[in-house]
Amino acid sequence: MCTSMRSWPPRQHDGRVDLADAEDWIRERVEPVGPIETEHERPWATVLRVPLADGVVWLKACAPVQMLEPRLTAELFARYPDRVAEVLDHDEERAWLLLGDAGTRIGAFGNPPEAWLVALPLYAELQRGEAAHTHDHLAHGVPDLRIVTLPARFDDLLERELPLEREEIDRLRAFAPRFAELCDELVAHEVSETVQHDDLHMANVYAQGEQVRLLDWGDSSISHPFVSLVVTFRFLGEVTKLPPGDPWFARLRDAYLEPWGRGLEGVFALAMRVGTLAHAIAWLRQRDHLPAMERAEFDRWFPIVLRRAIAQTL
Repeated sequence: MCTSMRSWPPRQHDGRVDLADAEDWIRERVEPVGPIETEHERPWATVLRVPLADGVVWLKACAPVQMLEPRLTAELFARYPDRVAEVLDHDEERAWLLLGDAGTRIGAFGNPPEAWLVALPLYAELQRGEAAHTHDHLAHGVPDLRIVTLPARFDDLLERELPLEREEIDRLRAFAPRFAELCDELVAHEVSETVQHDDLHMANVYAQGEQVRLLDWGDSSISHPFVSLVVTFRFLGEVTKLPPGDPWFARLRDAYLEPWGRGLEGVFALAMRVGTLAHAIAWLRQRDHLPAMERAEFDRWFPIVLRRAIAQTL
């Protein structure tokens, strides 16, 4: 794997992609056999499809809010080539990632819980290994959402103009002291904090035969590992329509916890409660980088995340 490395922090850019520049960069690394096309363009990233004689590769150009992703993905692929998207090259300064094809997202199959039985232990093993690299990731721009930071970040959340009713904001505000206590309880269990994907759902896990790969690390942070499953379980409920209390949730929890050791079910439950509020806090990073017109669209979905956090105050 060839890498384009520059000093940290990388030069900031405005998130727009010079397609001619990108195509030149791509052609220096692979040989396209057809037109390079824009697959999709989002406020946080643009993805280009590159056809090759033997398949397809992808260029992901990250916006400033996700400039951490190219280096982080390359680091993870170097250590876990069997479970992260293949990184053909990356450029930290321009926040570009050239990725091999990872197959089909499991959402195309309806987000089956059986797929998560395979993916979650692989992810847990990765997290355990990455605990040794936490400080390096923080030094290279991965956001710090360690549990000790969350009470102050929660206070900051409450100072924002949130798309909620006043009564809902008051409930969150009244919960702040208890939230700080829960954070202290979670820290006391001394589970090593590590990379936390924070967007671990059926659109970011791909299957190719029996190979499963985890993609799209741009929302990652350093935090308590178990809070990753807040998003996973949310989409299993909303998309797969698993009802609360379905036995699949306990089965998947146990599959995820197996690499961590025994007797952690209570810690997991606490982490999921804290993590639901932490996930709302994490959404501020994306929101703060959006222009006003795009923030209005973002705020159609933000209340859903906030109200799931409010439900944890009961």
